Amino acid sequence: MAERRTQQSELTEKVLTINRVAKVTKGGKKMSFSALVVVGDGKGRVGFGYGKANEVSEAIRKSLVDARKGLFAVPIVGTTIPHEVMGKYGAGKVLLKPAAPGAGVIAGGPIRALCDAAGIKDILSKSLGSDNAVNVIKAAVEGLKGLRNKEENKRIKGEQPK
Repeated sequence: MAERRTQQSELTEKVLTINRVAKVTKGGKKMSFSALVVVGDGKGRVGFGYGKANEVSEAIRKSLVDARKGLFAVPIVGTTIPHEVMGKYGAGKVLLKPAAPGAGVIAGGPIRALCDAAGIKDILSKSLGSDNAVNVIKAAVEGLKGLRNKEENKRIKGEQPK
């Protein structure tokens, strides 16, 4: 239990969007809130979460719990990603390209937060489809999950490492 707490305290948390949602019922409008957050350790582990509740603080708490559950590892070569990749989710499409050292994170909004949380220092990105933050972040996550390093490629192809 103690190890879990120290592991979670290393994670950086960034709230991306808080959205007020109105459900129209027979009795009037029922207001609630949704929150989108990104968590990461800056060393290649990152996750995102989405939570809904009647209060902002509760929505953020739920999304943080969701983000910690969905942590995954991103292969990083030096300060960038190993190869170019396209992530797709719904109408969202995100192109992620490796960049030269010193180029920085060339990304907008949700993708920038995701890369910063993962510890990627140099990357080029372009959002090609939807501008909805949830779809963009899910497309970027699909792209990052599709990354492979050289050792994984050789293992998948059945080659022996040199």
